[in-house]
Amino acid sequence: MQPYYHRSVMAEQVLEYLAPDSAGQLMIDGTLGEGGHSAAFLERFPDLTLVGLETDPNILSRAEGRLASFGDRVRLENTWFDDFLRSCPLAVRPDRILLDLGISVFHYQASDRGFSFRADEPLDMRLRPGQGESARDVVMLTPEKELADLIFRYGEERYSRRIARSLVERRKTESFATAAELAEAVFQAVPVAYRHGRIHPATKTFQALRIVVNDELNRLERALEGGVRCLQMGGRMGIITFHSLEDRMVKRFFRDLARSSIPAPESLKGAIEVQPVLRLVNKKPILADEKEVQENPPSRSAKLRVVEKIAEMPRSA
Repeated sequence: MQPYYHRSVMAEQVLEYLAPDSAGQLMIDGTLGEGGHSAAFLERFPDLTLVGLETDPNILSRAEGRLASFGDRVRLENTWFDDFLRSCPLAVRPDRILLDLGISVFHYQASDRGFSFRADEPLDMRLRPGQGESARDVVMLTPEKELADLIFRYGEERYSRRIARSLVERRKTESFATAAELAEAVFQAVPVAYRHGRIHPATKTFQALRIVVNDELNRLERALEGGVRCLQMGGRMGIITFHSLEDRMVKRFFRDLARSSIPAPESLKGAIEVQPVLRLVNKKPILADEKEVQENPPSRSAKLRVVEKIAEMPRSA
């Protein structure tokens, strides 16, 4: 395994906005990773107990070692966060929920699963090894129009049709066994002027494939509703996003549940008063400061949104 260093994004801001407001509270870290955020909370708040969720057993084992000293204040689960939050199998509802939607440095640099287009690794991209289709399966088996649509929808890639057309043609003779092979194919598929921009031309295609392989946006949608239902009254949920697709989803979901009125049907005038479920703790996203951006470049695109639960969520919502 290659050596690497992972620094949790916006740790101080998360500690501030999700700090427990009384002793003996329970927190769910729904995206445990190597336990950076969890360790920070457990160290700063000695009365806090925590449930950590991680779908990748390889990275979970690293978190277990890091958090072992906290003893029975920590319970770790090898599961997807949306599955856990929808069922909420806890005797006590959580007072704090954190979701950090970024991909760990472990996955980019040490997982050997092709998350990085710079790596000569198997084109896999599954966060839970062996579960479902790999990225290579998607590239090799998806019809051209569907492949173009998913690259456009989940990667917001303007040359999606051109890339899909090239991949479908090349897969007749190429296997796309590695991430590096796919990255080179995308590089060759796009216009010359697009090949040397601010980001690598394969960046958006890789994002799209990772989202599809891991069902990321559907999982986030389920986790948002499940998390709000599961959360204790007066509890807070904080979500760190890293790209516009997930941030728009979180922003819209929080905004809709924080409304005190909704538009009336066309046959009526005005608006209908409704009970807000959430209070927006921060109306605009919290960003990493310049110092952290310099020291921890992945934080540049991070956005933290925090809400507080003020009413139960209607079953029809």
